[in-house]
Amino acid sequence: MGFLREPSHILLIVLVVVILFGSRRLPDVARGLGQSMRIFKSEVKQMKDDDDKVKRTAEPAEPLEGKVVGQPAPRAERADESARETPRNL
Repeated sequence: MGFLREPSHILLIVLVVVILFGSRRLPDVARGLGQSMRIFKSEVKQMKDDDDKVKRTAEPAEPLEGKVVGQPAPRAERADESARETPRNL
């Protein structure tokens, strides 16, 4: 009792499709469907290639041993900072 198990079911579906779309338009519909599937397959392949490329180029994370996490790095002193200071014994 499955769907499309008998040849008469397939023939009936083909007949309905031909009536709905017309015999002249069916080749255009099939061509468009084929082009869409080709584009879809190429985009999926490109996405997989991009993912593989990212995985290959990603550098392994550095271990955190000996590093203090959560504190900013010391600030490099600039030469002009001493000029901006005001004298304290005014």
